[in-house]
Order: sequence, then structure tokens, then C-alpha cells
Amino acid sequence: MRFITAEEIDAALDFPRLIEALSRAFRGGIEAPLRHRHAIAGDERNSLLLMPAWTNARSERFLGVKILTVYPDNTTRGLASTTATYFLMSGETGFPLAGFDGHALTVWRTAAASALASRYLSRTDASRLLIVGAGSLPPYLARAHAGVRPIRDIAIWNRTPERAEKLAAALRAGGFNAEAVTDLEAAARAADIISCATLSTEPLIKGGWLKAGAHLDLVGGFTPAMREADDAALARAHVYVDTRAAIAEAGDLAGPVACGILRAGNIRGDLAGLCSGEAGGREGAGEITLFKSVGTAIEDLAAAALLWEKLAPAEAVDKMGRAVPSNGHG
Repeated sequence: MRFITAEEIDAALDFPRLIEALSRAFRGGIEAPLRHRHAIAGDERNSLLLMPAWTNARSERFLGVKILTVYPDNTTRGLASTTATYFLMSGETGFPLAGFDGHALTVWRTAAASALASRYLSRTDASRLLIVGAGSLPPYLARAHAGVRPIRDIAIWNRTPERAEKLAAALRAGGFNAEAVTDLEAAARAADIISCATLSTEPLIKGGWLKAGAHLDLVGGFTPAMREADDAALARAHVYVDTRAAIAEAGDLAGPVACGILRAGNIRGDLAGLCSGEAGGREGAGEITLFKSVGTAIEDLAAAALLWEKLAPAEAVDKMGRAVPSNGHG
């Protein structure tokens, strides 16, 4: 079984093709059960997540699972707060095809999902992007959003200003007009798109800061204890999700639903509905939209299959695109 590194993933993927792969996946053909989440040793901050999915098509059938750990305190140890490995198998035989650096796969597919949603929900003339957070995901979010909207200016805010400046410098080196900011409110009021990728347990973005026509992309909070936006933001916006599982899993939705500020039935659509046309997207220039994602195995499998199709060794695939084991052993 081949292992595909983060460097290989970065070299092989691009956002236009990945966004289209996700769009096809959300229109059907992939089955993804609810992910398993377990607190480690009773500590709700530390999590083990298992995310399986498989294709239902008769050709190019795949099966995959991501194993993900989240340890927020790792940042104090100089370590990544999340680690992951993805395993791709043949859906025909169960034979292992490849392992992937799960973190690299995750940041690519997460950013692509936000851009896919933005394609339906943000204004087509959106040019000012605010990134909240300066971890490993924000540079991918910046590139993904710039791939679907004419982004001219990028502001970066982080609790640690030095990290915001480091990210801004990296984006400038990549050709973006980016700057670190310390006034979050002012940056949010000016932004056409706000993309949050943090592990915050307290709201960072206030609804009163959102200008007419703004799009709020909430990526970071994936447990009921995590929040990136306050109740006023949820009350003002037309709300969309990546999957309906986000309603129970994400504090940004679960909290407002529990206290009656947001009704689950009033969430206007998910990515499957947007991509299929069953759910309408932005309706007017002044509308405020909000997209809340918690991640789904549909995205992981779509990204892994796209990579496999490009990087699979010729001897590992027959004419039907199925794994051909060289012997009877895994």
C-alpha cells in the first residue's frame, strides 16, 4: 500500500478541480454515516474521530476512513492540535490502495468546501476577505476563497498578533495583498467575506459587525462547546450547513437552536441541496449569509479518490480503475 505525503498532496491538488470534485460528490453517489467522536479519558477537549464513507457507483468504487485526533493543548507543546491519517480502499474488494497524510487532505477539502459554499452564498463582487485564525488551515482558505471570488485584500486576525503577521507575510509572498490586523471589529465591519478557523469556545464575531451583503464562513467549531459567532450573527443571517449533522455537532448552531434563537427548520440548505439546486443560494445583494461546516467524510473520500486517480501507480489499477493486488495479502 502506498503512502501519499503532504508534499505530494500539495503538488497534486488544485482548488478548481477539487471544488468540482466536491460538487459532484455532494450531488450524490457517496454514502457517509455520522462520524464517530470519542472523548479521550473523559476529557472533552481531547477527541478521537472516525469518519468512514464509500461510493455507491458500479464503477470506480472506493471505500475510505479518516482517523483524526484533536488535542487543543498541543499548541503549548509546540505540536499540531490535530493529526490525521486517511486510508483509501477498493470498494469492490476492500483491498487497501493508499494511505494519505490526513492533515493535508483535511485542510485542502475543508477549504474547498468553504469555497464551494461561497460560490452560492457570497456576493459575486466580494473583494475583501477577513481570515480569523492563523493556524494551518487559513492559508488554504485564503487561496480557496480567492479561487471563486475576486479577492483583492486579505486581513488576518489572530489572538497572537505575531502569528497573524507571519501568515500575512506568507500570503504576500504568494502574491496576495495581505496584512495582519489587531482591530477585529473594524476588520469584520469592512469585510465582504469573513472566514473563521479557530478552536475558540467563546464567540469572536458579533452579529452587529456584519455589513449588508456579508458572508460568514464558520469552519473551526466542531463540538457543542465551541463558538466562533454570537447569537446575533445567527439571528441576522440566512444559515446554511455542509451537512445536517452540523446542527447537533456545532456549538454555533446547537446553542442558538437550544435557546430558540434559531430553529433547525429555518436552516435554508446544505451543500447537497445547493449543488443539486434543491436549495436556493443568495437571493439579494444586501442579504447576510452564514455557512457552518463541521466536515464530512464525503469531502475526504472525494479528495482521496481525486488524488488516487492522479497518483496511483499504473500496476495497481486495472482497466476498470479497480485495485489489482499482486498477491492475496494486504
